[in-house]
Amino acid sequence: MDRNDYYGGESTSLNLIQLWKKFRGNDKPPAHLGSSRDYNVDMVPKFMMANGTLVRVLIHTDVTKYLYFKAVDGSYVFNKGKVHKVPATDMEALKSPLMGIFEKRRARKFFIYVQDYDEKDPKTHEGMDLTRVSTRALIAKYGLDDNTVDFIGHALALHRDDRYLDEPALDTVKRMKLYAESLARFQGGSPYIYPLYGLGELPQAFARLSAVYGGTYMLNKPECKVEYDDEGKVCGVTSEGETARCKKVVCDPSYLPNKVRKIGKVARAIAIMSHPIPNTNDSHSVQIILPQKQLGRKSDMYVFCCSYSHNVAPKGKFIAFVSTEAETDHPESELKPGIDLLGPVDEIFFDIYDRYEPVNEPSLDNCFISTSYDATTHFESTVSDVLNMYTMITGKVLDLSVDLSAASAAEE
Repeated sequence: MDRNDYYGGESTSLNLIQLWKKFRGNDKPPAHLGSSRDYNVDMVPKFMMANGTLVRVLIHTDVTKYLYFKAVDGSYVFNKGKVHKVPATDMEALKSPLMGIFEKRRARKFFIYVQDYDEKDPKTHEGMDLTRVSTRALIAKYGLDDNTVDFIGHALALHRDDRYLDEPALDTVKRMKLYAESLARFQGGSPYIYPLYGLGELPQAFARLSAVYGGTYMLNKPECKVEYDDEGKVCGVTSEGETARCKKVVCDPSYLPNKVRKIGKVARAIAIMSHPIPNTNDSHSVQIILPQKQLGRKSDMYVFCCSYSHNVAPKGKFIAFVSTEAETDHPESELKPGIDLLGPVDEIFFDIYDRYEPVNEPSLDNCFISTSYDATTHFESTVSDVLNMYTMITGKVLDLSVDLSAASAAEE
């Protein structure tokens, strides 16, 4: 059941008329932007790691037969006021202007260690137990400077803040390996893929699959009210005087506001432009990560851009998003470092929304509530939440050893 008249809830993609209705009320979009239908503007813009967990889930459920993916052109990082391509392998490290000549050699040694590392083969561990050694200690062994650590931790391992430095290094090494393996998969300039026509295709693909298995979708259902039995366990959901009976309810935080708590808020900007982002090698789709330290912030900022090459805008138009975990109530000024990278924009919208996480005990009430989407421009954090919910609901762990070649990227 969904209170909206479209699929996907928070993570839908809107056309131009829907976008204007959401942010500008009764105004109409200007004619020079082209046809409304040609736009699919993600409300939660995220790329997928080519070998990441989400792609494995999509292949496991066979939802990939309803989706077409295309590789993302570029992955960049903001460092000392400039945008640089993220080096992901020992060879790229040697070419990167992010580091001086001696630092490159040190980084290359570290990259080789990570590439060769195999959890099951102690010979590759160089005497370190990465379940015990902290990331900080591992990096110190290779003598890398703060600048290098910054892009490794945030642009390769995709950590959102610096807490990872004092946690066991194994997680960071695995994340770096995932990035490098994903990068190698499509020989593109980034490890990311993204569906043609935007992320709104994901929930629609699942809706099609669900229909095959006899699931029913009800859109446009106002005031969905969860009903409980005498023991406080869920027994149904009522809308417009009709009750659908059930034993379990799975929902986002907006449907059960009394069972969640606020954990933060996301500030974001959505820009429509007539050119790619400068200094990204004319990439038609790109991610730029601005590590917190570079901006003097507590968490990273993300820039995400896609265009007509992924069928989310008319020819010649680009859609850019800037998002971050909000630290103030002023998204315009807070997002300025990211917006400054975009160049001239045709239109820009600002938005700030609260993030929630569940505080209920699902074993008592049978309500399974997801955590709100975060500011990151990739799916890694969202998927781990979904898999935890799957295990809580079914008592099983999803087996994700799948044939990754089943999700091929669309050819040009």
